[in-house]
Amino acid sequence: MTMVNLETEITYLLGVGPKRAKVLGEELGIRTFADLLVNFPYKYIDRSRLYKIHDVNTEMPFVQIVGKILGFETFEMGPRKERVVAHFTDGQDIMDLTWFNGGKYARTHYKIGQPYVIFGKPTLFNGRINVVHPDIDPAEEMQLSGMGMQPYYSLTEKMKKAGFTSRSLERLTKNLLAFLKEPILETLPPSMTDRLNLMSRDEALRNIHFPESAKSLEKARLRLKFEELFYVQLNIVRYASDNRRKYRGYVFPKIGERFNSFYHQNLPFPLTEAQKRVIREIWNDMKSGRQMNRLLQGDVGSGKTLVALMTMLIAIDNGYQACIMAPTEILAEQHLQTINEFLRGMDVRVELLTGIVKGWKRNDILADLASGNVDILVGTHAVIEDNVVFARLGMAVVDEQHRFGVAQRAKLWRKSVNPPHVLVMTATPIPRTLAMTLYGDLDVSVIDELPPGRKPVHTQHVFDAQLPQLYESIRRQIRMGRQAYVVFPLIEESEHIDLKNLEDGYQTLRQVFPEFRMSKVHGKIKPKEKEEEMQRFASGETQILVATTVIEVGVNVPNASVMVILDAQRFGLSQLHQLRGRVGRGAEQAYCILVTCYQMSADTKKRIDIMCDTNDGFRIAEADLKLRGPGDLEGTQQSGMAFDLKIADIARDGQLVQMARDEAQTVIENDPLMHSADNAIFVRRLFELRKTNVNWSAIS
Repeated sequence: MTMVNLETEITYLLGVGPKRAKVLGEELGIRTFADLLVNFPYKYIDRSRLYKIHDVNTEMPFVQIVGKILGFETFEMGPRKERVVAHFTDGQDIMDLTWFNGGKYARTHYKIGQPYVIFGKPTLFNGRINVVHPDIDPAEEMQLSGMGMQPYYSLTEKMKKAGFTSRSLERLTKNLLAFLKEPILETLPPSMTDRLNLMSRDEALRNIHFPESAKSLEKARLRLKFEELFYVQLNIVRYASDNRRKYRGYVFPKIGERFNSFYHQNLPFPLTEAQKRVIREIWNDMKSGRQMNRLLQGDVGSGKTLVALMTMLIAIDNGYQACIMAPTEILAEQHLQTINEFLRGMDVRVELLTGIVKGWKRNDILADLASGNVDILVGTHAVIEDNVVFARLGMAVVDEQHRFGVAQRAKLWRKSVNPPHVLVMTATPIPRTLAMTLYGDLDVSVIDELPPGRKPVHTQHVFDAQLPQLYESIRRQIRMGRQAYVVFPLIEESEHIDLKNLEDGYQTLRQVFPEFRMSKVHGKIKPKEKEEEMQRFASGETQILVATTVIEVGVNVPNASVMVILDAQRFGLSQLHQLRGRVGRGAEQAYCILVTCYQMSADTKKRIDIMCDTNDGFRIAEADLKLRGPGDLEGTQQSGMAFDLKIADIARDGQLVQMARDEAQTVIENDPLMHSADNAIFVRRLFELRKTNVNWSAIS
């Protein structure tokens, strides 16, 4: 059985040619037959019903009528513009077909007296039913191919200008499928498709474009979604399995003097059961002989830094160094301060390395690091610069890991003879289905419990007309000895209008609260000035901190009990949740006030309602994933994560993600090197996918 080569350039398909091929390639990435096959429709319209003109009304979304063109009329509409109208009859009544563009083509291409099927949205003009820019097909052609569910394909503006329509993409796909006489090559073995009751790939691709019925469309979708997710998961599971085989981890067999001393004398409060469980999971990895790659998830304030510090002490007790890498200088400095407070009085040397540490101080730190005299290095991406050399790096903690690219994290591995144990921390809860795909090569630990005495932050929504009452509430809180944050949206630091809003807002607040002292922080001020302002607020010298989202991470002021977020409609769910996490760190009841205008989109209202309903970061992350999709979630883009999923949806296809994961794990467990003849089909397909634009190196 000869197979058509799907890698054939699209230029050679009937109806394409070099010019159209160039547009298809540039706009939709369609360069081969295979690319066209996976350019799936975004919707379908049922065209199985035919109407008579006297049955049509303007409430109908679409109508389909068989008839003939009686004649054309042309109306001038200014310089080089015309409206072309065709009078169309079904044999009983007359309606109009109108073109504002392409009228010349319609006049010359469509013949008077020939039977056509017209399709479009009915309107009323001059007392007559009218369809503007209708789809028109010869009646005999439509009857030959059947009139079922018509696919609709996405177009760009450039494609429309080049003369492409959804209908023209439909015709090209129909030409290709007619040309492919032999079945399209399978990518899953019969043992899997039979067991999971999946359609063949050939049947699925034909039905996804031209479904025989609603049921066959659903089965086609299921097959193609599973296939797409399976290969993403297979690549991740294989990558993780290879790493575990290749990289021997340092063995840390003992819990030593520093860990015990810290636990018995310096621990500021008893560990929660969740923290104890996570420390056990991490230590089991560290003494196993294989390199640890673990993701530590925990909501804001759940005590991740304390867990990370205790695991770094295990590395130090076993004769190794540790480092913690944070995405910003302010967060690195916060970690340094927190760790130094935790370790007060202990014989552990902690140093900071960021862009602002320069000159002799920097040289001394680098020399002591290389000689093994620094136990813990805290820093930003400065930690992975080539001139930073560790004597014995055994443990690396990466905080808010989505802010670092894959290549940056890989540099950490090269700082040691064996790769160090890696603990990746995030305060952005990641839904399970997304974590499985974003961080599929990592084992996952979750701190799902807040330290004792923490009260959930009370969140409420107010409109900007209610600001005077809100100001009074803030005044009462501050008079009780508390502090408040007021956050303005500064989405891009280059948005001068936002900066002006913050400056104007700051002046307004000074007039509203003349009796209180204020700090002001935004991304345009120098790091030293920012640090001074933060310190003034943290020490209680100022009562109100006016800021942009630079305070989203890295500020710990237990006395702050009010978080006001202005123009909350401009923030994403995960950003709102992170900001809310700045308050509620003390024993007192804390409040988060979301201020919006009256007019909100449906999505904005959902976001605000979710924030008011729950403090659970995982529920919020699930909702965020459903509202925005994985490509827009904070972090997935920065990390170079490019799923490029054509049909599956991580948010809505959670069960399929799990099913694909389970199947991938079974394949790798049974044949880690994928050498068996049964797995040749998977190896071939993975090789094909590597040649496409899927960023496999990022999917891990």
